[in-house]
Amino acid sequence: GNIRECNAIIHVLRCFDNDNIVHVDGNVNPIRDKETIDIELQLKDLETVEKRLEKVNRAAKTGNKEAQTEKALLDRIREALLQAKSARTILPQNNDEEVLLETFQLITAKPVLYVCNVDENSAVNGNKYVDQVRELVKDEEAEVIILSVGAEADITELESYEERQVFLEDMGLEEPGASVLIRAAYKLLKQQTYFTAGVKEVRAWTINIGSTAPQAAGVIHTDFEKGFIRAEVISYEDYVTYGSEAKAKEAGKFKVEGKEYIVKDGDVMHFRFNVQVIGQFFFMQNGVGLK
Repeated sequence: GNIRECNAIIHVLRCFDNDNIVHVDGNVNPIRDKETIDIELQLKDLETVEKRLEKVNRAAKTGNKEAQTEKALLDRIREALLQAKSARTILPQNNDEEVLLETFQLITAKPVLYVCNVDENSAVNGNKYVDQVRELVKDEEAEVIILSVGAEADITELESYEERQVFLEDMGLEEPGASVLIRAAYKLLKQQTYFTAGVKEVRAWTINIGSTAPQAAGVIHTDFEKGFIRAEVISYEDYVTYGSEAKAKEAGKFKVEGKEYIVKDGDVMHFRFNVQVIGQFFFMQNGVGLK
């Protein structure tokens, strides 16, 4: 279904006891829950791989090198799936295999983030269930985060920022778990966010980490990328330290960068486009933007 179209998977696991919330299997066991989902997804991928192998095998027997390369990769993936291992455990051996793997659209090849849903008392340090999950996935190179969904629901009902901060302090948290989840998801997708700031609105845009200045501008409109001349850059830290663009310039914190400039998290930029300043771009620092 639609899960094949996504770029990553967030796997939420129940890691709390509550007699008033009955588990479908009768008891709390995040390891069992994870393995149940893993097996279901692996079986779907196995079905996909075997169907593709039926077509590729015929071409491979004729000596078609591309088909032989694809068959070799599919065989390795099939063997892993039969051993209850996800496709992401199979590392491409070259660029051709890397491209092929993406075309397969295998569910278990997608990067995964594990979210342990805990009770409020475990929101800071976790609990025995979280420890079990971390031990289980330690070889997957996957991140595990702790989130108390119940507490997050309570936070959203508080009207003021001050009330939310008091609630978080009482729990021993510095920020809502939703913020942690958002940053973890961006990290998983290798993306970052920047803002365009104008008189009428401030808007957030998402770019891949490693994007050049023209590519970042092109997310807004392709003409911005095509007509890119240069970028005038002030780092987020310098902008906050000096309080304004003018004062940052006076302190010598203003740089002019060309088309090869790699945008950094926290950059504040003016893009020059056909001798016009297109706009001011605020890049987020660790998921926190300028207000």
